[in-house]
Amino acid sequence: MSDTAPPVVTRYLAAADAGDLPSLADCFAPDGTVLDEGRTYRGRGEIIGWREALAGTWTYTSSVTASEPVSAQVYRVNVRVEGNFPGGVAELTYRFTLREGLIEDLSIVE
Repeated sequence: MSDTAPPVVTRYLAAADAGDLPSLADCFAPDGTVLDEGRTYRGRGEIIGWREALAGTWTYTSSVTASEPVSAQVYRVNVRVEGNFPGGVAELTYRFTLREGLIEDLSIVE
């Protein structure tokens, strides 16, 4: 991870790896959204539900392979995920849009 990553991005990735859902949710604005696999999750409650469903379905590890700012409010992180899901390996791009130090939107795409 780049030393220039916004603190909230670093906190999100650490909380996600640790399975710390309350800390993960606190990284988002109250009306924050996540887009993953074509589905949008709105608000902290739905975001926690999304992560709980992932934890109950797949076992995986993740590692950051690259990160870069796109603009003052947008940050892109490339993540390699390996686990027991179909295909076993995925190269994902996390696109964080920030607002007032919190994540307003997170889009995850292959």
